[in-house]
Amino acid sequence: MKKVFRLEESYKRLDTFLSQELGISKNQVVHLIKNSLIFLNESVCKKGGQRLKIGDKLSVLEPDIAPYETPLEVEMDVRLIYEDEDILLLNKPPRIVVHSAPSVKELTLVDWLKYKGFSLSNLSGQERYGIIHRLDKETSGAILVAKNNFAHAKLSAQLKNREMGRYYLAVLQGEISKQITIECQMGRNPKNRLKMANLDGFRQKISASRYSKSQFIPLLKSKDGKFSLIAAKLYTGRTHQIRVHLESISRHIVGDKLYGCKDNLNVRMMLHAYLIYFLHPRTEQKMFFKVPVFDDMLEFLHKNFDEAGLNEATHEDHILSCFDAF
Repeated sequence: MKKVFRLEESYKRLDTFLSQELGISKNQVVHLIKNSLIFLNESVCKKGGQRLKIGDKLSVLEPDIAPYETPLEVEMDVRLIYEDEDILLLNKPPRIVVHSAPSVKELTLVDWLKYKGFSLSNLSGQERYGIIHRLDKETSGAILVAKNNFAHAKLSAQLKNREMGRYYLAVLQGEISKQITIECQMGRNPKNRLKMANLDGFRQKISASRYSKSQFIPLLKSKDGKFSLIAAKLYTGRTHQIRVHLESISRHIVGDKLYGCKDNLNVRMMLHAYLIYFLHPRTEQKMFFKVPVFDDMLEFLHKNFDEAGLNEATHEDHILSCFDAF
């Protein structure tokens, strides 16, 4: 498959132009360049920062989806929520890394996808076959996977313009008393490289920062008042965003050892991507799914919260009605 563009106006950078036209990230454009799949005026393009001018011809080849090496055996409690020829919607269990990285030594969700023989897009490179968005290792819940490059490009564009989104459930130590929206610049914590941070309070200016926004809604207090259940909506998708925003108001998710939760409960982080919405990449039909909470978090909820109140608080209609927009 080949796409051709003829420039009718000047652009500062090739990667900016293709990111906008193809609905993909600049990193994905770089991946195409590295694989010699972009041609500028019939010559292989070598740089994403190449300047474009009126009359230039850009040709983009779609990468072949080649067979990938499959691990001998990968068994994970991944649950299939929905599948068609373009997409997979999965319920990711906790303690599973989504894709490989230099620091990752264990098997990943991508390894499981390969082992199961799913057809996957390769627009983001071999380590991230099919992956459009990610979840932290300890976070469970909804994750959408592209089975081909057409779906990947369309869904990446939705993620960028917020036509795709998720609502999370989290259990906090303590509570938040009312709806709160947090906006800040986020980036790597200069005092702890394992963490991200709200950088607005740091005296020194940190260049590698990005705008972030989250909204939090209190849903239910626990029977003994020690915990509370909240819902969270992300308006941007930064690494550790929910955890960082809560830490900035001195709140922490139960089980989150990295961001300062001091408890002896011996549970994983109580954070679950519960509701997801998006437009189907091919039909453009609006799709909405509730992704069930895993047994370990469900057991914690039933142990500490009133069951009738829990059923009402976690009903999708109630959660959606609490937020500014859907």
